[in-house]
Amino acid sequence: MEYFISLAVLVGIYITLSASFNLIIGFGGLISIAHPIFFALGAYTTGLLAIHFQTHPALAVLAGGGVAFVASMMLSLPSLRISGDYLLITSIGFQLGLLEVIKHLGFTGGASGLGNIPNIVEGSSRSAVFAIVSCLIAAVVVWLIRWLLTGPYGRVISAMRDDELAFSALGRNAMMIKLTLFAIGSGFAGIAGGVYAYYFQYISPDQFEILQSAMLLTMVVVGGMGSHLGPVIGAVLLLLLPQAISFLNLPPSVMAPLQGVIFTTLVLVFLFWRPQGLIAPKQSHMAKEA
Repeated sequence: MEYFISLAVLVGIYITLSASFNLIIGFGGLISIAHPIFFALGAYTTGLLAIHFQTHPALAVLAGGGVAFVASMMLSLPSLRISGDYLLITSIGFQLGLLEVIKHLGFTGGASGLGNIPNIVEGSSRSAVFAIVSCLIAAVVVWLIRWLLTGPYGRVISAMRDDELAFSALGRNAMMIKLTLFAIGSGFAGIAGGVYAYYFQYISPDQFEILQSAMLLTMVVVGGMGSHLGPVIGAVLLLLLPQAISFLNLPPSVMAPLQGVIFTTLVLVFLFWRPQGLIAPKQSHMAKEA
């Protein structure tokens, strides 16, 4: 039973990650794969505050989200002016570069990782409490994103994504909308990182490498890029699939590459066979009228 409860904690965390990533890449049309680095910044910020300052858990997690929110500006301000393939290249460099910095900083634990994060929930119900908290946060994040995108502002976002040139010609500020979406999505990833740090009590740079980017991208593409429930379905399926493979008792040297192959294959299959994903996004009113 403990195994399934622990899996529920991960499901909540990855729903938050995939939904926030979908806000950036699916609804915003911004091609970035640096989402795991904001996940990492939230985790490290929360862990360091908990270890060195005994910060209240709620404040530490929110601070992790805030750091990720602010740090996203370091990537988005220079790179969103060029967008497209250049944003993708910049995001890869930003993620790999910042991970190298973390690996060589003493106070983050370096390549060995950051341990001894305080346990904030004692007793046999620890995993159950974290499962409830992570799933509640995921539900709130999904609801907030849906609320943001179903109103007038959502139509503005859709118009910017579908035809940025025409959108800018009407005098609207596409750059500000991109910055806002990128920062909000990154902030949510930072909050997920805070919960992750408190639950596992240990984090290391290896947990936020490119494989995480491939995993999140697969969740969004398979579930349905640009749909509200797609990332939720994608996160659940892509978390259950590796768990099923783990019962094969393959050695770690085989398991890690196999997961990467599975994620890449699923993305390619869905891009060619069902590009809209399992749950197709609803067409906007403008598209229906056209």
